[in-house]
Amino acid sequence: VAKNLFQKVWGNHVVRQLDSGQYQIFMALHLIHEVTSPQAFGMLKDKGLKVAYPRRTYATVDHIIPTDNQARPLDDDMAEKMIQVLSDAAAENDIEFFAPESGSQGIVHVVSPELGLTQPGMTICCGDSHTATHGAFGCIALGIGTSQVRDVLASQTLAMDPLKVRQINVEGELTAGVTAKDVILHIIRQLGVNGGVGYAYEYAGSTVENMTMEERMTICNMSIEGGARCGYINPDETTFEFLRGKERVPVGEEFDRDVEKWRAYASDPDAEYDDVVTFNAADIQPTVTWGVTPAQAISITENVPSPEDAQGLEKSLVTDALDYMQLDADQPIKGTKIDVAFIGSCTNGRLSDFESVADLLVGKKVADTVRAIAVPGSEKVDQEARAAGLDKIFEDAGFEWRMPGCSMCLAMNPDKLVGDEVCASSSNRNFIGRQGSPTGRTILMSPIMVAASAIEGQVADAREVFEL
Repeated sequence: VAKNLFQKVWGNHVVRQLDSGQYQIFMALHLIHEVTSPQAFGMLKDKGLKVAYPRRTYATVDHIIPTDNQARPLDDDMAEKMIQVLSDAAAENDIEFFAPESGSQGIVHVVSPELGLTQPGMTICCGDSHTATHGAFGCIALGIGTSQVRDVLASQTLAMDPLKVRQINVEGELTAGVTAKDVILHIIRQLGVNGGVGYAYEYAGSTVENMTMEERMTICNMSIEGGARCGYINPDETTFEFLRGKERVPVGEEFDRDVEKWRAYASDPDAEYDDVVTFNAADIQPTVTWGVTPAQAISITENVPSPEDAQGLEKSLVTDALDYMQLDADQPIKGTKIDVAFIGSCTNGRLSDFESVADLLVGKKVADTVRAIAVPGSEKVDQEARAAGLDKIFEDAGFEWRMPGCSMCLAMNPDKLVGDEVCASSSNRNFIGRQGSPTGRTILMSPIMVAASAIEGQVADAREVFEL
């Protein structure tokens, strides 16, 4: 019987069906960090339990660590304590810990792929909603809560309901200035923030097949913003070549055997889906958010919506979003003043994200009215960027080049908006208060759009600013 990748990976990891009707699923890889995971170790101790599979568990610090000064002890006592608790728990339980200055610290969803820990056919979980990122490799990758982190530490399994699968095809060539970030924002705009509830999303089609692994990670990363439990892309030659030579990936004949195994996980050509949606790449323009959900998005050439054009509940949602964002109905989004520009996060904090911007920044300057920061997603990204001189290009243009971490994406660290500042951000969420100020405003966009907006001091079209 023909199967899609979700069915294959699920079938390979089912332990049993529980009395509740859920299924107990074995987790091939468990990633932990300093915010949602330390408490789980205390829960284990309370129950007299130990970590079942420490060799399938890896830890790092990302959410709460500052990006301007990581000298220990940290100035923030709470952050220092959380990091130390995780470090101690990892040592006590024989879990590998990618500490600051280890050369491998960084955002968990950047670190695992770059080391080659993330591999096709795996089930992966982490106490972070953007675990879907790893689906770019052909994995079922799930964000979980702290009590589930405890369960996985204790049993290496997770209780979950089966998911429906929606295939999302994107066909054709993207036009100049349109990136993977624009593609996923467009998809979420069209399908809504609740459109994926109960689904796994399979991203397919010629546009996706022609993307690099880092672009694919951007797509899968925001599956959760579209309501999906996870998102994935079938493994192919691009996947295998990305993994070849990675630190934790086998070499030689063993690698060749793994590739054949990985290849078999791809969805069969005649696999069936619960739903199929197709988008034309030519219809996708540089896309930015105007409101307080990732689905409240428009192309850079459009005007923000008017409540008068909406019906029922949607009408009040539009009204509330416009009020919060201090925007007028029907005004152009282009030209909206910004105060802060942020390039980074698990969505767009990889080397290629900074390379794409650096190529355009040479000879340009950030507007005097804008505070601009660039935050590499990991120590490896930072090292490679510095080796290529990218940090100097950003600094010469007026960006601050920071140390690795989640930074301004979620503001659990010193990188926060102040008052009602507006931030052009390459991150993944624009909820009210997301970036640290209860009245701060976030406009999501691609890294090159952030750079263009930083230069102009207002939301700008990268195609015009950089003559793309």
